[in-house]
Amino acid sequence: MVLEQNITPLTSFTAIPLPSLTLSLQKPKVLLPMKIKNIIVLAALCLLPTFAHAHPLPGDPQGLHEGFAHPFTGLDHLLAMVAVGLWAAQQRTRARWMIPLSFVSVMAFGGWLGMKGIAFSGVETGIALSLLVLGGLIAMKARFATPTSMALVGCFALSHGFAHGHEMPASVGAAAFSSGFIVATILLHLAGMALGTWMQLNSRQPLLRLGGAAIALCSVFFLVS
Repeated sequence: MVLEQNITPLTSFTAIPLPSLTLSLQKPKVLLPMKIKNIIVLAALCLLPTFAHAHPLPGDPQGLHEGFAHPFTGLDHLLAMVAVGLWAAQQRTRARWMIPLSFVSVMAFGGWLGMKGIAFSGVETGIALSLLVLGGLIAMKARFATPTSMALVGCFALSHGFAHGHEMPASVGAAAFSSGFIVATILLHLAGMALGTWMQLNSRQPLLRLGGAAIALCSVFFLVS
């Protein structure tokens, strides 16, 4: 017996159309680069001690307020702190953070020397030279090995720290005063880093380098005064 099978040829099948897939890639909206966000968060954390002492409590060390305000009372200190942050923003890898960290660490030691009354000559000249060198480094967008950059800013940090400690009022506590100017210095570093990072991400590198040249030019005023 021959069984007849009704086999449909393959060519008779109707192709089933597949729905077309269209991928719409939209550029994500980024309000701020992640690095700048991290810097802002860190700056806010550094401000907490200041906010906590905004209203003095019984036994509250007033030296914290005086120490915090001290870097803002002199234009030379203010420009140098911001310049460290600007130069750090031009660096790569870990040098970006090691430069300000080195400055703050050596500055704290210099502050201790100033509070102890240890003789240290050429402080004002060292502060003025820090503006000249840091401003020039920003203008040239200079990059060195990380240990070299740390040592360079450390030399100037010693003069700035000594000036802070030497000018500490006798009526305030050393620990509170030191904490104040250290927190203020960190905030100024972070402000410089945030500004420098923003300028580089938004094609403002020439303006950043021009700002460095202006800082270096300001040093002439402090050297002759």
